[in-house]
Amino acid sequence: MAGAKTNERPGTRARASYVRSSPFKVRAVLDQIRGKSYVDAMEVLALSERDAAVPIRKVVESAVANAEHNDGLDAAELYVSACYADEGPTLKRWRPRARGRATRIRKRSCHITVIVSRYDDEALEALMDRAEAGRGRAADRAEARRRRVARSRQAADEATGEEAAADDPAGEGAAVDEPVGDGAAVSEAADDATTDEGAAGDAAADEASADEGAAVSEAAAGAAAGDAAAVSEAVGDATVGDAAAGDESAGEETRRA
Repeated sequence: MAGAKTNERPGTRARASYVRSSPFKVRAVLDQIRGKSYVDAMEVLALSERDAAVPIRKVVESAVANAEHNDGLDAAELYVSACYADEGPTLKRWRPRARGRATRIRKRSCHITVIVSRYDDEALEALMDRAEAGRGRAADRAEARRRRVARSRQAADEATGEEAAADDPAGEGAAVDEPVGDGAAVSEAADDATTDEGAAGDAAADEASADEGAAVSEAAAGAAAGDAAAVSEAVGDATVGDAAAGDESAGEETRRA
């Protein structure tokens, strides 16, 4: 028994005519989305690297829009029930070749038709169950990943603590954990030692200052005595000189008389 004709297949359709691409290249992409849901078909077309995926995506979107606006269907309940590419007119071009010859160039075109239909109730229920199971598996995978991350962090923290304990000597650890009272005693002893050293330093400085003062006083007294003797000697010499000059002038006056 022959199947339904192309124009008699049930569903909502959209058609793109005279697409400048070979039907062979378009059919390779249509085979990937035939029988898939609208969401899956759009994902396949979005990730496809073929140039023919661009016009095919537009045709699928147009068919889904027709189903929503004309038939009142939900896009999430639709799937690609049929899709095919008919051969369109071919443009003949010529390319010059060697020795005066020419080669024919065929610029092919095609007509793309996409038909979308609604899932039946059983298929739609099974699809919803699979989606719910997928969400449950995704939640389980997320929970398992959180547990793995928590275990990894705990193991890393333990390894870090062991490395710190191995690198820290026992004496340093005891010194760090020293009670507060011992620290206060050590601080008080250090303050006492500092005070004693300061007092001894002040006494030594006072003694050195006293010795220096006595030496300065003795030097000043000696200098004063030496200056007095020199002054007395100078005064005596001046007196003797004056007396000798007086005697000489008196003798000269006597001789004149």
